[in-house]
Amino acid sequence: MAGHSQFKNIMFRKGKQDKERSKLFAKLGREITVASKLGLPDPKLNPRLRTAIIAAKQESMPKDNIERAIKKGQGGDAESYDEIRYEGRGPGGTAIIVEALTDNRNRTTADVRSTFSKYGGSMGESGAVSFMFDHIGVISYPPEKGSEDAMLEAALEAGAEECVTTAEGHEFLTGLDSFLSVREALEAKLGAPASAGITWRPKNNVAVPDEAGETLIKMIEVLDDHDDVQNVYGNYQLSDALMTKLSG
Repeated sequence: MAGHSQFKNIMFRKGKQDKERSKLFAKLGREITVASKLGLPDPKLNPRLRTAIIAAKQESMPKDNIERAIKKGQGGDAESYDEIRYEGRGPGGTAIIVEALTDNRNRTTADVRSTFSKYGGSMGESGAVSFMFDHIGVISYPPEKGSEDAMLEAALEAGAEECVTTAEGHEFLTGLDSFLSVREALEAKLGAPASAGITWRPKNNVAVPDEAGETLIKMIEVLDDHDDVQNVYGNYQLSDALMTKLSG
């Protein structure tokens, strides 16, 4: 498995048990609240909020939860969150990027640094590994939306930089500046996407030995489980044998 998923940012979200969904909804709700606080409560007029709502609906977050999160952001007593990006090295020489929303920067920084260290990694300064990734927009559609040729044509018409088609679906890649306009053009032609957001995509993946890979996945799961962490990205490539073991 590469350091990114075709349709998801965070490792193994799809396989989370029901008892853990409340934590996932809390993360999604926090992003909706922040987006609502920074702009208007109408997703049509607030691109970040619209993107957050798409992500929430993709994970089957109840409509009531979404509406509460929007209202919370508009309230005068809504918490203030700092957006922080952490960068570092994980097991096997991998590059890791962690995005967080926190109301206590010192606490979150200490926790993330400790997790890197516990699993044999090291947290670096800003820019330590981000140059190894492309910061891009990704808009995803299921395979039944059309053929590879039809999706390439849609990409050209919408102004996307590229369309990657696999058995899992179609991914339209965009620059940060064109993300919103491309998404709107694709929605007009193809309907609402399965997911849409800004991601860190590795330029090259690092093949990780199985022992280091198991440690790496434990580290990512601990980071992902942290209340303040929104997304975890990496440039790792796990072996088929390890993937079979992890999914078993």
